[in-house]
Amino acid sequence: MKKIVLYNPEALFFDMPLALLSIASVLDPSEFEVIIIDARIEENAHSKLIECCEDAFCLGVTVLSGSPLKDALYATRLVKSVYPELKTVWGGWHPSLFASEILQEEDSVDITVYGQGEVTFNELIKALNDNSDLKEINGIAFRRNGDIIKTPARLMSNMNDLPPVNYDLIDIERYFKAKGKRQFDYISSTGCFFRCSFCADPFVFKRKWTSIEPKRLVSELKHWQNKYGFTDVNFQDETFFTYKKRSTEIAEEFIDKKLNISWAATMRADQGSRLDLEDFKLLKRSGLRRVLIGVESGSQEMMDWLKKDIKLEQVLDCADKCNRLKITVQFPFIVGFPGESDKSVKASMDFIKKLRKISPKFYTPIFYYKPYPGTAITEDAVKSGYQLPNNLQDWSEFDFVDAKGGPWVDEEKYNLIESFKFYSSLAWRDEHWISSPIRTMARWRCEKDFYKLPLEKYIINRLRRKIELS
Repeated sequence: MKKIVLYNPEALFFDMPLALLSIASVLDPSEFEVIIIDARIEENAHSKLIECCEDAFCLGVTVLSGSPLKDALYATRLVKSVYPELKTVWGGWHPSLFASEILQEEDSVDITVYGQGEVTFNELIKALNDNSDLKEINGIAFRRNGDIIKTPARLMSNMNDLPPVNYDLIDIERYFKAKGKRQFDYISSTGCFFRCSFCADPFVFKRKWTSIEPKRLVSELKHWQNKYGFTDVNFQDETFFTYKKRSTEIAEEFIDKKLNISWAATMRADQGSRLDLEDFKLLKRSGLRRVLIGVESGSQEMMDWLKKDIKLEQVLDCADKCNRLKITVQFPFIVGFPGESDKSVKASMDFIKKLRKISPKFYTPIFYYKPYPGTAITEDAVKSGYQLPNNLQDWSEFDFVDAKGGPWVDEEKYNLIESFKFYSSLAWRDEHWISSPIRTMARWRCEKDFYKLPLEKYIINRLRRKIELS
């Protein structure tokens, strides 16, 4: 039996390594032993990686752009320096966008997998094991005689044709501990039908979507719940509620099979708008506790430019129904798009106020747009002179989460947005350490868009420091 080592680089989140579990689960367990090393939870991950690779047949690494790429580079180079003959394979979002470019630059990577990886990785491992021609495998790039060969893209596989994910390949209790709750991660669908111009999904999945049918989905969850006793499920789908019929069937199955769990998933506002109040009541009875609805902008003009294909009225409709049933909602916004006007930013701030007035428990985080490779907006930005990172090291230092935005966000706009983020977080919250006068003043500032002389900010920061020290 040959050993395959799969590596998840360091990152700041503790979701179960679903991508690695998915590709590992398609391999024949009678032929291949799979070891998953997750640097996010594994102490001395690099030492363990070297130890496990000693008699390994292949190393696979899942790679995200940004900080995880830095550790992916370090780990792969480290392994290659010790075991130069070991085949190294990169897959995930960054290789899906730069399959050939990675091989042009990085000698420690032998093969890249792009797009949906389960069938591709299975065929690749068989080919490496049999020493057969890699050119027959769709969805990969590799070197041959000094040239880089990129094979045709693979068509999306129906998820119902893939074997169930084998969660026994990881120590699930370690993830429960890292999360601080018995939360199970699960992907019930892959891809997205929609065309949002700031998202890389259309580039990677070509606006295709596939899903696990409801009865199989619930049967799998019931199996793992009986084994591991989780109380919550976090669906990692891009768009869980793509079809109303499927969503309600899943809810009915949850109830019929008595899973007695809470669960959370992503939802587009147009999808939520197609669900009536009775549908939401069914979802609530099945355990739905939270949905994430990406709004992006409070300006309909900007929404149309982003090709969201959503109306703001649909967002408010979802907000109203979720509030009535006490379903928590996260409504993320993005500001600082190239050429975005002050009027558009103000519209987003005003729309956030509307949502927070519907329910102070709604969460409305604001993020700054950073050009992500593979998106239509990024292509336009590059044509206009914006320079993306041009090597792996620069991509590893490209900050997507804590970013202050691109050159389109000047200091004045940045300060305005940061002030609004601070005061709006206080204005509609009901926490014991935030006094009523401070909440009242914060609400007044948001309503009047007046953020000068921020005395409350000084007081709150002092209070927070005292709480942290207590």
